[in-house]
Amino acid sequence: MSKCDQCIIRQFNSLKALTKEELVRISGCKTSKIIKKGETIFEEGDSVNGVFCIKDGVCKLSKLSANGKDQIVKLVVKGDLLGQRSLVGDESANLSAVALNDMEVCFIPKSEIMNDLQNNPKFTLDMLQQMAHDLKGSENVIVDMAQKSVKNRLADVLLYLDEHFGVDDEGYLTIALSREDYANIVGTATESAIRILSQFKKEGLISTKGKKIKLEHNEGLKRIE
Repeated sequence: MSKCDQCIIRQFNSLKALTKEELVRISGCKTSKIIKKGETIFEEGDSVNGVFCIKDGVCKLSKLSANGKDQIVKLVVKGDLLGQRSLVGDESANLSAVALNDMEVCFIPKSEIMNDLQNNPKFTLDMLQQMAHDLKGSENVIVDMAQKSVKNRLADVLLYLDEHFGVDDEGYLTIALSREDYANIVGTATESAIRILSQFKKEGLISTKGKKIKLEHNEGLKRIE
């Protein structure tokens, strides 16, 4: 099991603000686990009681709406921390987290993180800055939902996946979302997402192979309104 003070992943999140001694202490109490694709890390309403550091893989954070439909609000990737808001707010999880591919995560108990939040101002500030960044992202999503068409939002998602996760050897997006996931990200019915993706394909903007999607014309997708 890797030690926190020797783990490069911590450079991508608030753990980088901890001292070597604090990281060594956390190493002694963290637990590492493998989460298989499709498995739930935690559900809305759960008591998280700690934070998850994503060592590898991607998960989706979603919220169940009143009509029983999932709204995906964020993709959490390698290097991110998960669950810190529930921790600081001392409340149950507001979102569910489900693995989109096989993941490796480390779980750090609440007592250890709270100790560092109380005693390391640099760590506390970094954590607050990350939460502020997440809040800004959520505000942008709200504005996009109100001002952009579903077609525009779906094109944005494809471009986002291409930019942040890249493509495989054949040029297909490495993150293979289901058509339902695409619909849940942009806030539309699955049928609508399927129809728009088919339209993109007819226009030569994308090509598909099963669930996999390849972007054929990024500039064209950027011009979608």
